[in-house]
Amino acid sequence: MTECISHSAPEPAFLEPWHAQVFALTVHLNEAGRFSWADWVERFSTTLRRHGLARDLDGGADYFNAWLETLEAFLVEAGTASPREVELTQRDWEEAYLRTPHGEPVHLAG
Repeated sequence: MTECISHSAPEPAFLEPWHAQVFALTVHLNEAGRFSWADWVERFSTTLRRHGLARDLDGGADYFNAWLETLEAFLVEAGTASPREVELTQRDWEEAYLRTPHGEPVHLAG
């Protein structure tokens, strides 16, 4: 009997580059002592529940949008960023995304 072994490539840990970037930034801030991981988990869980995302998630867009929302709230509460700065940064990224041709990397202007 011949055994068939599939050698498919492993699934990527992050579906989009920004998923990895926001995760790495969060880990960096935790390691720098800006917040405890237990505090992060509590706040992130609250964000997931607020959005009705209490189910197990696979790390897709809804998961990382909630992750980013939690990180933005942390930065505002810590005084690292103002709500206005968060709003303007979101707008700048949205505009950059909309003007970027399909398949090309998104970059902020300037």
